Amino acid sequence: MNRSAAASNAPRFDVATVRRDFPVLERRVRGLPLAYLDNGASAQRPLAVIEAVDDYERRHHANVHRGVHTLSQEATALYEGARDRVVEFLNARSRAEIVFVRGTTEAVNLVAQSWARPRLSAGDEVLITHLEHHANIVPWQMVCEQTGARLVVAPIDERGEVHAEAVEALMGPRVRLFACAHVSNALGTVLPVERLVASARARGITTLLDGAQAVPHLPVDVRALGCDFYAFSGHKLFAPTGIGVLYGREALLESMPPWQGGGDMILRVSFAGTTYNELPYKFEAGTPNISGAIGLGAAIDYLSGLDLGGAHAHEDALLAHASHALEGIPGLRIVGSASRKASLVSFVVQGVHPHDLGTVLDEVGVAIRTGHHCAMPVMEFFRLPATARASFAFYNTFEEIDRLAAGVQRARQLFG
Repeated sequence: MNRSAAASNAPRFDVATVRRDFPVLERRVRGLPLAYLDNGASAQRPLAVIEAVDDYERRHHANVHRGVHTLSQEATALYEGARDRVVEFLNARSRAEIVFVRGTTEAVNLVAQSWARPRLSAGDEVLITHLEHHANIVPWQMVCEQTGARLVVAPIDERGEVHAEAVEALMGPRVRLFACAHVSNALGTVLPVERLVASARARGITTLLDGAQAVPHLPVDVRALGCDFYAFSGHKLFAPTGIGVLYGREALLESMPPWQGGGDMILRVSFAGTTYNELPYKFEAGTPNISGAIGLGAAIDYLSGLDLGGAHAHEDALLAHASHALEGIPGLRIVGSASRKASLVSFVVQGVHPHDLGTVLDEVGVAIRTGHHCAMPVMEFFRLPATARASFAFYNTFEEIDRLAAGVQRARQLFG
């Protein structure tokens, strides 16, 4: 299969050198080289991240913030150094605005229970879009049940796009919070978040962006975006699982009560009452995922050493090549054709169930994701039980996409 013109004319990016940084890409699956196209679910880790975590575990492990001995001081410095890297990565105003959590899901739940629940009442509204991941739907449903507020959903169209005008039309006087994905995990649609956040703020509406799928593919500047909260997960950013970030404007975080109680989120405890710790520790109860945070800091360091402009351009070329290659397969339909997409293709093949397709592809060493992608309302909109999803990172190649297309053709022959 020939490369698409877009792929052939892409700016040069040294993929071969970058791939050597990721040990897992040397694996063979069923005797064939691994083609890992499931980055939307979890990206792979570079050696720099693996070694940073390993060094901590071997030489520096101790609990943070609570010891005067050497290992505790070293662990604390590494952990808090990771927070400083996140501050710079997001262009936050201060380290008080960066809360370490388990991932995007916990970040959204924190805002739902600590910001929204004390403020919402019957008749208030929470506005989201039809494109959301379950993690940006269920917490708002729960808080609406708890408070009597109402969940309002902005529509999408047949291309999988959210139109700013349609969202703005729903930003009525009772809307207290607007929460949406920066990039759709199911379709790859990049939402017009700059305009949506500005429109919400002009109406006095608090904003939260789910950035889980955005941070690996787009530069993110929370001050330029103007959002009140921004959440992402480390494991999609080439870091370990079980670590994530909630950015929140300092004044808002300061006004919010803790949502979990325990060690490290306190200054003083007596049976008469408790004095809470300062930001961001007020929201970090208990022993944190120290190695995960260190791995996240190392991932950000690794990314800062890359030609990110070249990496993003390469991902755009991969998306163009994949779209071109897959569209040429009879019976295949790409689901989601937004004018602006991140590096992800969701598709169905006539006569082949997505799970069968994923199994056939695994037999030829190609890893993709199949299912509803924790976005059942999106599947329902397109009247589909599931899709196959190939999601790309800067270490993927055009040849891997060609193998994907060949594997899809093989599945058609087997099930056709």
